Amino acid sequence: MLKQTLIAATKAGAEQLTHFFHGDFIVHNKEGVNNLVTEADHAAEKAIFEVIKKEFPDHYILSEEAGEMAQDSNYKWIIDPIDGTVNFANGIPICCVSIGIEKDGKMIMGAVYNPLMNEFFFAERGGGAYLNDKPIHVSEQSELIKACMVTGFPYTYLDMPNGPLQVFERFIRKGIPVRRLGSAAIDLCWVAAGRFDGFYEHKLNAWDSAAGFLLVEEAGGKVTDFKGDHYSPYQPHIVATNGKIHDDLVEVINDRKKL
Repeated sequence: MLKQTLIAATKAGAEQLTHFFHGDFIVHNKEGVNNLVTEADHAAEKAIFEVIKKEFPDHYILSEEAGEMAQDSNYKWIIDPIDGTVNFANGIPICCVSIGIEKDGKMIMGAVYNPLMNEFFFAERGGGAYLNDKPIHVSEQSELIKACMVTGFPYTYLDMPNGPLQVFERFIRKGIPVRRLGSAAIDLCWVAAGRFDGFYEHKLNAWDSAAGFLLVEEAGGKVTDFKGDHYSPYQPHIVATNGKIHDDLVEVINDRKKL
């Protein structure tokens, strides 16, 4: 029932995403520059909540727009009703619904759905990762210098050592392709599917990565923080790779190794 509800909730949110993508909608700005929220985000979130609450009214929910809906429960749903809102608002079809489920503080299931590309990603702890019901696996690239990377930048630039621009510069000066799609959830799914060899980002929220990081792990990849330690979606830094380039990528991010 948990899996069925997750799939139904993800599809319910995606139905709203598709509806508004092909129509008109109102855009508002949250804190920071180009930190957008649209009426589609709220409509998708409402549709997702309705599905979850019908089956599991006592479950804890954390969602980007509504925030925390705390309950005394072993289960927590971590929801991004539309990840890639700037893309969505500009008619760029790289956006998705992302939902992860935690049990006792451990991510056990996740779904990411981009209906505009007809790509439904799903993973269950210990059960593998799937794209449209077909198993997916991370890439086999073992050399960082030959990798195809993806990253993202925070809406408010953080003036920190080894910040987003400094790390990005190290790669592009060596000719390593680093893409920026504008959706962390899709970035992670595409690492899981072997399209990218690695992903890193300096500042994410739990709803950005909850489902995607499980997909990478279940596809055979590795996910850590910038120190190379255990990853938690409740801290900002993430490195997700096929595993083969992981240690080298962590070293370059921390400027401890030259490319």
